[in-house]
Amino acid sequence: MDQLPSALIFYGIAALVLVSAGGVAFSKNILHSAFALLGTLAGVAGLYLFLGADFVGVAQIIIYVGGILVLILFAVLLTNRIGDVRVTNLAVPAFGAAVPVLFSVIGLLWLVFRTPWPQTQAAAAPTTARLGDAFLREYLLPFELASVILLLALVGAVVIARRAARDEYLDKDPHHERLV
Repeated sequence: MDQLPSALIFYGIAALVLVSAGGVAFSKNILHSAFALLGTLAGVAGLYLFLGADFVGVAQIIIYVGGILVLILFAVLLTNRIGDVRVTNLAVPAFGAAVPVLFSVIGLLWLVFRTPWPQTQAAAAPTTARLGDAFLREYLLPFELASVILLLALVGAVVIARRAARDEYLDKDPHHERLV
């Protein structure tokens, strides 16, 4: 009987995530989709926090809700006439997706009810301490390699952006000779 309120909270947050994700996928207005994405990302963060993954939940809020979603909203709001654009896929009829979605839902429900889910106790140490310890011990090399790869990707993006800006500048000035 003690698990009933926590199960209701979990399923309520999961329902919020599913409804918001449906709003992202099926909304015809891009601004409504962006705000539905807010509900989806915040709900996923709530699920992480509810399940005891405090570091991942807070990182979800800071990175996705606080950073990326704000950038998406600014991009949507600052783009001229974004409300005039209607994106539709006329190649696939609306009922064409019903059969794969139905089979996917049936398959997922079958897996959910047939899987013997293990019952675990809450972790004694917070997840941030375990993650920090793991990053500085057994996952140090992959963590450092990932940071080097991200740095190289950032430098590559800057080089490509500068080259494109330079080419655009040279195309506007017909009297300038190209050295390349």
